[in-house]
Amino acid sequence: MEADNDTGISQFLLLGLSEEPELQPIIFGLFLCLYLITVLGNLLIILAVSSDSHLHTPMYFFLASLSFVDICFTSTTVPKMLWNIQTQSQVITYAGCLTQTYFFIIFGAWDDFLLTVMAYDRFVAICHPLHYTVIMNLWLCGLLVLVSWVISVLNSLLQGLMMLRLSFRTKVEIPHFFCELNQVVGQACSDTFLNDMLMYFGIVLLGGAPLAGILYSYSTIVFSVHRISSAQSKYKAFSTCTSHLSVVSLFFCTSLGVYLSSAAPQSSH
Repeated sequence: MEADNDTGISQFLLLGLSEEPELQPIIFGLFLCLYLITVLGNLLIILAVSSDSHLHTPMYFFLASLSFVDICFTSTTVPKMLWNIQTQSQVITYAGCLTQTYFFIIFGAWDDFLLTVMAYDRFVAICHPLHYTVIMNLWLCGLLVLVSWVISVLNSLLQGLMMLRLSFRTKVEIPHFFCELNQVVGQACSDTFLNDMLMYFGIVLLGGAPLAGILYSYSTIVFSVHRISSAQSKYKAFSTCTSHLSVVSLFFCTSLGVYLSSAAPQSSH
């Protein structure tokens, strides 16, 4: 097949979740509803936290930050998918694909780090309650969010720059509904060894390390709570962690499922 350099590529084709015409209205309606629920729900959380002075605490500050990142995270992929279904077009430009990948990596990694920061917040609140207000001060909370953002941007920038060195065929078909890094790199004609190594390193460092931090925080929380004699106090301690654990489970399990399924021959299915 004819290969071209980066400057010669005009467009990529996003094959989407299904090419069956009868399924397109169902997919469009489902994703539109989920996207609107996601955006409106997170906006309400941000509004509630910012307007109620009783919620101006580290836990709700991180929750509002997570809501903002979640809006950005879904907005990098779903609107383009809905637009493609509505216009019956699979086209995304080369520059648009790189841009989508860049922001998807940023907000995905930032989401990951914020979940880790929230686990640390619960760890301090339950295991060191007397020192909580001293440790989790406004300066440290802002710094944790800022550092998470900087690491996410640097990782995404590095991944993006490594993508610029790749050559692709003149017609590039991506078996996904957005420009996911692994799928895009897999379509390259040139050697992708460095890209693959960087991608795996990023997954281990930015995925494995935060997950290890979350597991450590909650294992310590469990041991601390078991030492509490009062059943009511145990319930109160665990109730503050339940929602966060649910989000962590959804985030990591679905991410793992998507990346494992992308290696299968029928990845779209």
